[in-house]
Amino acid sequence: MDFLNAMEIRNGTAVQEFILEGFPAVQHLGKVLFLLHLLAYLASVTGNSLIITIIWADRRLHTPMYFFLSIFSFGECGFITTVIPKLLTIFLSGRQTISFAACFTQAFAFIFLGASGFFLMGVMSLDRYLAICKPLHYPTIMSPRTCILLVTACLSLGFVLMVIPVIKLSQLSFCGPNVIPHFFCDLGPLTRLSCPESRSIEALFYNLVSFLLFTSFFMTVIAYSNIVITILQLPSAKERQKAFSTCSSHLIVLSVMYGSCVFIYVKPKRRSRLDSNRVAALVNTVVTPLLNPVIYTLRNKQVHQALKDALSKVKLQKYKRSNIHNI
Repeated sequence: MDFLNAMEIRNGTAVQEFILEGFPAVQHLGKVLFLLHLLAYLASVTGNSLIITIIWADRRLHTPMYFFLSIFSFGECGFITTVIPKLLTIFLSGRQTISFAACFTQAFAFIFLGASGFFLMGVMSLDRYLAICKPLHYPTIMSPRTCILLVTACLSLGFVLMVIPVIKLSQLSFCGPNVIPHFFCDLGPLTRLSCPESRSIEALFYNLVSFLLFTSFFMTVIAYSNIVITILQLPSAKERQKAFSTCSSHLIVLSVMYGSCVFIYVKPKRRSRLDSNRVAALVNTVVTPLLNPVIYTLRNKQVHQALKDALSKVKLQKYKRSNIHNI
């Protein structure tokens, strides 16, 4: 990648590695924090992988809504994997250093997957709008080709928007200090370590994040405003309840994601609030990917039913095998 090549050829950089400060206030609880984050990581990856497997295995779930959900779950697996394995290493071994190239790779992967996820959530809002407000045209508009193009657009926009500040920052010099007051290589703290400190790149990054959040939020508000109006016009209370339950899972995930990201990236920056930033970032990187499988499986009747059917098939196969063995 361009920014990695730029890092390799620059001779003006004195800093060869960074130190991730992590959570200094609870550093003595390293083993406990390691166990908690390991369990959360395994549960998140397992849960999101389970959603992907169920969706692709059950033909009843081969619809645009669940196609987008499977892509979102795949992205969540990648998103949490960019941060948590390194954090686990810090908790277990106390080794807080990360190489220059690895730090920028982590920063890019984190914001790229995060940005793509927000664009995808906007697309999922659009999908719900079309399904509820334009049901007759929905199958024609949301064709398999259109779904693939929308996912490609989300990934492309996330890449193009986020690669710009990373490349610009990687071309600057870093002469010290090299301590990042965070538990991963976030672009915001990195910009403050460059020589000289680059306010322009930091402003560019936060402007891009604000644009991303506003765009996806605007799409969601417009989509769900129309959805609410349409639902309220439905004659049957049962139909209204079914329509609301279809959207509730999506809205819960959106609320957690927007809340944590707005707190981190949009609110005014204050160095005295670094600890609260880390807590919000922890919610965004650990709690949200962990909650997604729970929300989408427990609150979604179709996924819930598909999971029950899959477990029933597994039990039936075991029962048949045991009978054959007994014979």
